[in-house]
Amino acid sequence: MNRLLAAAPCLLALGLLAPAFAQDDKKEKDKAKEKLNPAAVKVDMEKHGRHKLFLKRNEDSKHKGQVIFLGDSITEGWEGKGGQAAWKEYFGAFEPVNLGISGDVTGGVLWRISDGGEIDKLQPKAAVIMIGTNNLSRGHTPEQIAGGIRAIIDELKRQKPKIKILLLGVFPRTTQFNKSKDSKVATPAELQPKVKEINDLIAKFDDGKTVFYKDIGKEFLDKEGNLPKDVMYDYLHLTEKGYQAWGKAIKDDVAKLVK
Repeated sequence: MNRLLAAAPCLLALGLLAPAFAQDDKKEKDKAKEKLNPAAVKVDMEKHGRHKLFLKRNEDSKHKGQVIFLGDSITEGWEGKGGQAAWKEYFGAFEPVNLGISGDVTGGVLWRISDGGEIDKLQPKAAVIMIGTNNLSRGHTPEQIAGGIRAIIDELKRQKPKIKILLLGVFPRTTQFNKSKDSKVATPAELQPKVKEINDLIAKFDDGKTVFYKDIGKEFLDKEGNLPKDVMYDYLHLTEKGYQAWGKAIKDDVAKLVK
């Protein structure tokens, strides 16, 4: 009996330590995954001004919309002069929340929706994701970028099990930023071929139930497959015409997902 009593504190101590060991083990596994795919490594955005703005804005009940848009400068541009009219016209009824940050990559979005808490106080019915083009500048492969996007999807579904996701293919762009700035179009030969590789991979994430993939790249191209400057002024960022094309292409999809 005395031996059992003496052993009890030790057993209790081991029981208390077990969660800590489990947590450490999880951290090690996460680090191992990060080493395998740099596009899934979380990028700390805590000091970014827009991230702080999002947190402050989400405290306001008026900004708990039915749909959130996750992405980089192309998504942020909905708030610019070129995107405002289309944003209101096509998505205004859904009280959309723009969570786009210029220059962001898959790891930044992943951090913002997890550690950053940007969606903690939101209860969206749907999310629109368009991310990955900036990862190319970091030397990430299409396979790595697809893995980073997969991590974002998994995190969204973990936090918001009922959410529906509209995953957009990465938009067409030139191989080098502003390469054809002196011309009226960027030819098919000047477009970044890795965009198609990324899109072919992420198209497989469509499960027909909670994740729906859509490639609207053709909406930005002319009949010859050129990318006109009046759609993307630097062959990467959208003009007003470009945002109109984007909004028109997905408005029905968004409407279905928020029902």
